[in-house]
Amino acid sequence: MAGQYAVIGLGRFGSILARELMQQGHEVLGIDSDESRVSEITDELTYAVAADPTDEVVLKQLGLRNFDCAIVAIGTDIQLSILTAILLKDLGVKKVVVRALSDLHGKVLEKIGVDRIIYPERDMAVRVAHQLTAPNLLDFIELSKDYTIAELSVPKQVAGRTLKNLDTRNKYSCSIIAIHKQEELVIAPTADHVLEENDVIVLIGRIAQIEQFEHDVFI
Repeated sequence: MAGQYAVIGLGRFGSILARELMQQGHEVLGIDSDESRVSEITDELTYAVAADPTDEVVLKQLGLRNFDCAIVAIGTDIQLSILTAILLKDLGVKKVVVRALSDLHGKVLEKIGVDRIIYPERDMAVRVAHQLTAPNLLDFIELSKDYTIAELSVPKQVAGRTLKNLDTRNKYSCSIIAIHKQEELVIAPTADHVLEENDVIVLIGRIAQIEQFEHDVFI
């Protein structure tokens, strides 16, 4: 279902995020104090405005409190990012997501109660590192410090084995929740499901145990 999103800060990260939300069919309001950034993207968003994101009057006029989510994507000024986040929380925005520029920045954001903190550069670096060191790992989503959802490509030596044979839950305490095949997605596959080469299995579990499963079975 389409929602309403406000992206505050239209630098590289913010503009890419805003465009992607538009492509997904959502309404997107872009805000930046730099008029040139706003003019570059104005035709691609539902609405874009050049404004000071810490101007409470402007944010109220724009109806920010009625949006489903506001993303603070300011990329250089930590103080401006924090002040904007505080103002959004005070306005009662349903969900406030903030891009953190450092661990210290993230700790401050935690203290003021933002709903989600993202570390784009760090998260991308971690993802690339995992993919470089784990040849069958296609992607993963970190759910917490311990748990993740990972996608693994089935190698030739595993083709023909059933999920029962792999026994991931008992041996590794992780579960296969879906399998991507060439033309279909199998949700909650049964124990008798036979894997084929180049299938992509989706696992949920502790990071260390998924890594151990891949090492023992896929490599």
